[in-house]
Amino acid sequence: MACIGVFVAYFPVTTVSVSLPVIQNALGASTSDLSWVSDAFVLPVAALILTAGVFGDVHGRKKVFQAGLALCAAGAAVSLCAQSITMIWIGQALSGAGAAALLPMTLALISHVVPDHRERGKFIGLWTTFLMGALAVGPLIAGTITAHAEWRWIFLLPIPLSLAAMAAGARLLDDSRSPYPRKLDWPGQITAAVAITALVYGVIEGGASSFTEPQVLVALALAVIGGIVFVLAERRSESPMLDLRIFRSPAFTGSTLVVMISFLGLIGFFFVLSLYFGMVQQLTTLEAGLRLLMVTIMPILLGAVFGRLAQRLSARLLITAGLFIATAALCTLTTIGIDTSFASLGWRLALLGIGLGIAFPCITATAVGSVPPHQAGMAAAGNNAFRQVGAALGPAILGALLTTKAVGALPGHLTDQGLTGATGERITQAVDRGGLEAVAGMPLGADAGRALHALSLSFVDGLHLCLVVSAVLMLCGAIVAAVTLRPRRPAPSVPTAGSATGTTAGNAYGDAGRAPAAGGEAHESAPAASGTRSDRA
Repeated sequence: MACIGVFVAYFPVTTVSVSLPVIQNALGASTSDLSWVSDAFVLPVAALILTAGVFGDVHGRKKVFQAGLALCAAGAAVSLCAQSITMIWIGQALSGAGAAALLPMTLALISHVVPDHRERGKFIGLWTTFLMGALAVGPLIAGTITAHAEWRWIFLLPIPLSLAAMAAGARLLDDSRSPYPRKLDWPGQITAAVAITALVYGVIEGGASSFTEPQVLVALALAVIGGIVFVLAERRSESPMLDLRIFRSPAFTGSTLVVMISFLGLIGFFFVLSLYFGMVQQLTTLEAGLRLLMVTIMPILLGAVFGRLAQRLSARLLITAGLFIATAALCTLTTIGIDTSFASLGWRLALLGIGLGIAFPCITATAVGSVPPHQAGMAAAGNNAFRQVGAALGPAILGALLTTKAVGALPGHLTDQGLTGATGERITQAVDRGGLEAVAGMPLGADAGRALHALSLSFVDGLHLCLVVSAVLMLCGAIVAAVTLRPRRPAPSVPTAGSATGTTAGNAYGDAGRAPAAGGEAHESAPAASGTRSDRA
């Protein structure tokens, strides 16, 4: 049941991202509109995942799991029937809310059913396989559907899967709650949702128009105020949604920064690369999916190798090395052009997948292993929430950079193609009003081929800028990991009152810690702590 749940939760991520060019053509959406297609899913995940864990602790994890499946089915149904880009946003938001409920509950269900942490590791490995499988098969399913049927049918699969899982879960799942008293932290939840939503809205709208627009300035100011109020509310709360004391651990703070920075670059990269496949290379969704598969399949194929490495090497070394490899892969991608072949592109994407496969499995385990055991679930949920914030900002920031650079480069490329005077000015004005996609619908006659070639060259200029930014973000993540994820200093094993681990709370928070290696015993122990305490991951 947990594996089906995480498959349903992650299936929309790559399925929708690879289908963005098709959705754009069908609904006449702008690049800014497409940013919201991705962010409408990610925002609820980031804003609600911590609260979903608390709801499970208080009201029962089975109920929250079932509610998550129902929301995913409802969101897919809305998107399936969508006749406008707004309906896609609504459907994606419902699916994102469902994913926010499913992600912490799936690991909580495993922890409840399999109390032994060594045995549980096998099931968590299977859970991870289903997660990566959803990311891997999503583009292939979307590509096959769009090649033989209408694009909207890409949203069909989560509906029967969710309904079947709900029916089976009603009979097979046992309910559970946290043995520790918890309360719903409404001030924290509301202020977190306001801050995250306002931040992403301000970045998207600022990139689409101007950062001096009144609504953009108001949104960014609201994000700052919401963030400050959230911190104050959590400091005063008797049952905080996110206990800010966990940030005293350098390892937790470092791993959280690493995952937010790297996902900002990674998800933004996937967004602009999907547009490149559709707008520049004119690939079908299936052809684009096969190329993206090179990234997602590598962690699955080499999972056993990465697991053995994790048992022998420190998480700090693995995370740093993996992000350096990802940085190198992104740097090699900065040379791609309009006609880059699958063979030339494939090995670079595979190298990126290898780097991510080495680094990412260790990050959550590092965050969880750096705090006291009774807060392991909160640490995992907090780390995942910041990951989703980075994922939400990625398409917004890189989409804005892509549009700005491409629009700025277009006049020069039009001149190089011999489109000057009234024709060049007309194309430039159309792009200023309607975005890059406006050129495709213009009646240009014999000039259409040269205009589209100039547009493609401009897009590639913007893509190169986005790839450089993504590479810099990955490099920053590697540096943060190398600096903050230092080995734990030995602490005296002197029991103290109120300490769940035999060390003082100060040591638990203050030591950076040698993080548990993903795939090994320490990685398995992370959900073990949350299974007996908070049950959130």
